[in-house]
Amino acid sequence: MATKSEHPDSNLYPHATGPAKAIVDAHQAEQPLKLFSGWFCPFVQRAWTVLEEKKIPYQYIEVNPYHKPASLLALNPRGLVPTLQYQDKPLYESTVLCEFLEDAYPDHGPRLLPRDPYERARVRIWTDFCTSRLIPAFHRFLQWQPLSDGEGLGRVREEFLGRLMELAEEMDGEGPFFLGKEPTLIDFVVAPWIVRLWVFDHFKHGLGIPEGADEDAVWSRFGKWRQALEGRPSIKNTTSEREHYLPIYQRYADDTAQSELAKATRQGKGVP
Repeated sequence: MATKSEHPDSNLYPHATGPAKAIVDAHQAEQPLKLFSGWFCPFVQRAWTVLEEKKIPYQYIEVNPYHKPASLLALNPRGLVPTLQYQDKPLYESTVLCEFLEDAYPDHGPRLLPRDPYERARVRIWTDFCTSRLIPAFHRFLQWQPLSDGEGLGRVREEFLGRLMELAEEMDGEGPFFLGKEPTLIDFVVAPWIVRLWVFDHFKHGLGIPEGADEDAVWSRFGKWRQALEGRPSIKNTTSEREHYLPIYQRYADDTAQSELAKATRQGKGVP
């Protein structure tokens, strides 16, 4: 239990588990590119999956961002993860990091931004949609209280499902990924929240995708995409065992979490 001097959310399992631990253990050697990370954080997982997808050499450094070690604060005054140290210089903000890795390491792994300018712009439009619309709706649903207010819970559930449907309607018809057969940046930017959709079954009486959704073209396409993301090695192997996420998401579900995102959600704001 956190003491009075500790951040109330600081009591975290100390390291990644399951397949993610193997990835962490394989990236302990000194490297010019360093990822300051929190194994549990979906914003971290955005950059982490891109590093893995492109097979860029990096050193993984686990930090508890609620304790904000001096090594992290020296790079990022806000003390947030993910933060990259690149040639002894700091970089942060998860979507910025993802695009940086694409630009700075063009010879590593698959291209995650299309060459076509129009398709690149579409990826950026829907990347912004995920951060500005989808993730806030995810948290309004997850943090809704009280559960006894079924009408209010239904309202935030429908808002979130509406955002998922908006995204699915823009996907390539065949897929399985957003733009087609191969994943692009948009897939990795939103994947951490898609692989955490189980939190609604666990804490909020279900995600609520309509019955018979398999017969609906949009929801069927969404299901195909979700399955592709969950099976992608770079995503699956940066995900820890569910039991260690439960205490974290319990605090969100109870609306007692004190992260910057949780507080912004309570204030009716977007991603800080």
